[in-house]
Amino acid sequence: MSVPAPACVLVVGTGLVGTSAALALRRAGVRVHLADVDPAAVALAADLGAGSLAPPDDPDVVLLAVPPSAVPDAAAAALDAYPGAAVSDVASVKGAVARAVAARTPAARRFVGGHPLAGRERGGAASARADLFEGRPWVLCPEPGTDPTALAVVTALVTACGAQPVVSMDPDRHDLAVALVSHTPQVLASLLAARLVDAPPDLLALSGQGLRDTTRIAASDPGLWSDILATNADALLPVLDALAGDLDRVRAALASSDGSAQASLAAAVAAGNAGHARIPGKHGSLPAPYTVVPVVLDDSPGQLGRLFDAVGRAGVNVEDVRMEHAPGRPMGLVELAVRPGSADTLVAALSGDGFRVHPPEQRPSGG
Repeated sequence: MSVPAPACVLVVGTGLVGTSAALALRRAGVRVHLADVDPAAVALAADLGAGSLAPPDDPDVVLLAVPPSAVPDAAAAALDAYPGAAVSDVASVKGAVARAVAARTPAARRFVGGHPLAGRERGGAASARADLFEGRPWVLCPEPGTDPTALAVVTALVTACGAQPVVSMDPDRHDLAVALVSHTPQVLASLLAARLVDAPPDLLALSGQGLRDTTRIAASDPGLWSDILATNADALLPVLDALAGDLDRVRAALASSDGSAQASLAAAVAAGNAGHARIPGKHGSLPAPYTVVPVVLDDSPGQLGRLFDAVGRAGVNVEDVRMEHAPGRPMGLVELAVRPGSADTLVAALSGDGFRVHPPEQRPSGG
């Protein structure tokens, strides 16, 4: 069933995701109303143009952008208050939430669990963006008894936000997936970054891109993430148990004195190579090898613009870009990932424009 975008939406929760959804819906011409238990948060979202503070008369959809543990009560209240509305959420845990909603109200057939796979390290309405969901998957997890009309109008809301609806994913399978690809990385990033709290400054001065990459998401909201992790404990615990076993084997190898350490450590790194190679490539495509073209730039105004202008004139599509600054020196390394067949063209063009280009190297997708 295909329906037009909802005419009116009530967004409950005006943090990053709720305010971003509201801004996206406003951009699509939808009338948006806002609600939040925090008066300051909802006032800021309204000032940013995300919607009206007036309560709606009869919304088509109530979108709950609240922590997972708050969804069941909020959903039951919305389903009772607006008997003609579909109700959805954006929580990253689906199975436990859906069961709790069903236990609270007989109107649960109008509830459609949802999870947009988009976000930023910084939370709050001030970080919201109308384009946050552009081209991103937004998983919808209807139950067998879900009202088809409710599913259709929530799907239309997702499309109006610019996202790609991924419909009919089993809620518990969704929770297994995010435990592996989202929640475990959050735990690891947070624990690794916590090791830096008491580290001497002279050791931190050697921080490179590897540390930044692996701790990037450690800046996430502690309150929200403690709620997410606790709500998805059943799916997360087996992944962490397996990971703990892997760490124990690495520790045992390092502590061994029988000469087997290097073989065991190499096996651990090789297993990581194999897993990394399975991560989907750009736009969800199959993994593909890239050639990385390293370019050294002076850390001065206009250098990046000049580089990207040269890349554009060369007619080469850049698949990914990474930057790393040289400690204590006013220069940095820019790594341009391109398809292997384009590398020679790019090297020749950039060298001809006077850039300091170093020999390219092959890397797997995302490397």
